[in-house]
Amino acid sequence: MKIAIAGGHGQIALLLTRLITDAGHDAVGIVRNPSHVGDVETAGGTALVIDLEQMDDDDLALRLRGVDAVVFAAGGGPNSGADRKLSVDRDGAILLADAAERMGIRRYVMISAMAADTYDPELAQLPAKNEDAVFQIYLRAKSEADANIRARSLRWTIVRPGALLDTPPQGTVVVGRTVPRGSIPRADVAAVVLDALVNDSAIGRQFEVTSGSTPIPAALAALG
Repeated sequence: MKIAIAGGHGQIALLLTRLITDAGHDAVGIVRNPSHVGDVETAGGTALVIDLEQMDDDDLALRLRGVDAVVFAAGGGPNSGADRKLSVDRDGAILLADAAERMGIRRYVMISAMAADTYDPELAQLPAKNEDAVFQIYLRAKSEADANIRARSLRWTIVRPGALLDTPPQGTVVVGRTVPRGSIPRADVAAVVLDALVNDSAIGRQFEVTSGSTPIPAALAALG
């Protein structure tokens, strides 16, 4: 299987790249900055230098030729402004879905955010006036992207992790439409995405996930 990861230089994306290649599949990391190519290659993948904010779906579709599944792991980043929450976290995810459909790529896994649908509509407007407003726009961007993906005929999975940690993976989680607030190692989020792709689990499911006591394959299989 050949899997393209938008936001290929992100921490979860690089962990996922390593897991994908270790499992015997091919990972393609989509990166905006050419200086990030080496990190993708060190993780075992190949890099595709693309700026999602400067490309239309026709051009992106052509670059995805031969890809079997796509993962959206991109984001404007913690220091980006409110505008980029919408142009990357929302519009980039939608662009990837448009391009995937054009190429007949049916499998799409979205890395979203816990409680994305609870954003404050009044705060989540441009221009953002403070840090809390920027965060609400981030949640709005994720929520609107997720809604767009759910409305498509893609074989989609939407993963909404809790607070992200840089600790070693546990391999056990709790998943559900909603789960209590909690945290999860980035490595476990990557493992959840890999299981969804390789085992074709959680098709048409949106779920929150934090660390728990159920092995990842069993947790996702239970979602149906």
